[in-house]
Amino acid sequence: MSGPAGAREVRARMRRLRRRHHSTSFGDFLTDLYLLALLAALYGWAFVDMGRDFLGSTLVDAGDPAEQRWLVIAAVLTAAGFGWAGLRALGPVFVGPALQSWVASAPVDRRALLLPRFAGLLAGATATVALLGFLFGALSGESTVHVPLLGAATGLLAGAGAVVAQGARRARWVAELPGRVLLAAGALVAATVVALHFLSTALPRPSGAMHPLVSPPVFVVAGTAVVLAIRALRRLDRSTTTTGAQFASSAAAAAVMLDPTLIADLLEVRRWRALGRVRSRRFRAGPRWWALTQAELRRAVRRRAALLGWAALVLVQYAVALAVPGLAGPALVLTAFLAGDRLAGGLRAITRSPGLRRALGGGDTELKVAHLAVPVLAAALFFMVTAPVAGERPPWLAVVLLLGVGGAVYRSGTRPSLVYDGPVVETPFGLLPIDLLRQLWRGWDVVALLIVVDLIATR
Repeated sequence: MSGPAGAREVRARMRRLRRRHHSTSFGDFLTDLYLLALLAALYGWAFVDMGRDFLGSTLVDAGDPAEQRWLVIAAVLTAAGFGWAGLRALGPVFVGPALQSWVASAPVDRRALLLPRFAGLLAGATATVALLGFLFGALSGESTVHVPLLGAATGLLAGAGAVVAQGARRARWVAELPGRVLLAAGALVAATVVALHFLSTALPRPSGAMHPLVSPPVFVVAGTAVVLAIRALRRLDRSTTTTGAQFASSAAAAAVMLDPTLIADLLEVRRWRALGRVRSRRFRAGPRWWALTQAELRRAVRRRAALLGWAALVLVQYAVALAVPGLAGPALVLTAFLAGDRLAGGLRAITRSPGLRRALGGGDTELKVAHLAVPVLAAALFFMVTAPVAGERPPWLAVVLLLGVGGAVYRSGTRPSLVYDGPVVETPFGLLPIDLLRQLWRGWDVVALLIVVDLIATR
């Protein structure tokens, strides 16, 4: 009697089964890959060309070069922190439901089974961050050799480190620590630049001469992390490899259905599940709308991430005003809308749930107005806090922008479920689902209109 099949035999068997369900040949796959690479190269070069023109325009020259470089460093640190959080949410090594039920539960060497997925993760992370480094070097005029190398080393370290953190089941806070440190470092650098600007203190201009010296140590640390990650593959159990599959399946469904709310709903459930239990307190006496407003305010207070996001958007507005003063007005409209929309979870909940509206009682208008009070208040407070860098504009324009942002939050929060049977218009670029695009841009259309009004009124 033969023993259990090895991981290589299982993968070969699965490849044969998959080929029976695909009618396309390998040549068709290479053709599609070539078209994707060609489009990426064309649009990538166009992006670099437009980026260089923008960096050489008067909008960018109006800012202090030293402050601009430090703010770019803060943006890179923040992007790295969000990238780590994304890797943690994705798994990053995950398996689908079928593989989890029929293969991963069998007596198969788990490390050998997951090793190809781990190799694909490292290749993807290294190539992506190296490409971002190349684009950053091409736009900033830095060396186009050392910056991509540093990006490749950073991507390799991030991919391997995320797998090591995935295997550390008992130390969850240690796995989340790198992302929090990177986000805190980015916020600290940006806040320091803003504070020194208002204190009229000059900043030294950072130099890129350290790139050749930083890359080798990062590669050494990344190699060590790869070895530790390979050892950690045996410790990945069902729970750690299934969490990422939920996020991946939601992202795939959102991309196919063109509905970003599928990912947003999953993240919302995870946030509330992470809160655990809360202490209940009685509401102050008053009419129904006053009780609903108190409940919505407590929802915002209990979600610390939403409050931190609001404060981060304030910092973003200050950073944009210092780095690119010409875009302070459009950035104010955009960040104010995001600050209010992040706190409109209650408005979205009652809009999408008729049962919840019946349980709360009252009219639909009363419910929507009560749940709109907190987002509009957050947007108004955002306008007040960012007034020093908002630029000069007439008072009537500030009132119009605030009312428009409130309307945009209302349109975005009351967006119903997508309808896919709307009219389609034939164009030289193919068929365009006009009605579907109108539903997707609900709320953002008002933001775009407000930006145009602000640019015309302040010119």
